[in-house]
Amino acid sequence: MPTFVIFDLEFTSWPEALEQDWSAPGQLREIVQIGALRLREDHSVVEEFEALVRPVVNPRLSPFFTTLTGIDQRTVDRDGLPPARALSDFLAFCQGRSVLSYGNDMLVLGENIGWARARGEEIKHSPLTPGFLNIRPWLNTVAPTTASSNSGRLWHVLGLPRPASGSEHSALFDCHSIAAALRHLSDEGVALPEGLL
Repeated sequence: MPTFVIFDLEFTSWPEALEQDWSAPGQLREIVQIGALRLREDHSVVEEFEALVRPVVNPRLSPFFTTLTGIDQRTVDRDGLPPARALSDFLAFCQGRSVLSYGNDMLVLGENIGWARARGEEIKHSPLTPGFLNIRPWLNTVAPTTASSNSGRLWHVLGLPRPASGSEHSALFDCHSIAAALRHLSDEGVALPEGLL
């Protein structure tokens, strides 16, 4: 049975960064956490992927980011992978599959791949091989109550049971929230658009 991937990213942030589209000097969207699920067409989980990443330009996490995500400096310093390694491992997890996100996380992924390559780091596996797609516009259309929701709250706005341990703004939890929304819609007879997978 074919599988596809859902992924979510947590990346460096500061107060008002979202509203200012990370335009303040030195504020880059450096990935700190990657979460992903490999799912069957029936939306059951085959495999999980999770990695912490050590930011390079802004190695000190902002208090805002830590409060938002629960990811603290000591954990990233101890367990975080170099960006090229984490990105390569994630792309290997995605190879040959459609890769879906709830939002334009693929743009942030592309930025981080570009920065790593500009530093002379090797990224193994091509980000062009899998098909990266933003399913948010489709999901918001078929389930309008989700339109103002972030990925980690989809389960809540759809009135579903908590899909996993953890909370929103944890990349892997957010993936489980997206998967729960897709399972719910499938059970309601709403399938992903033909040709997406």
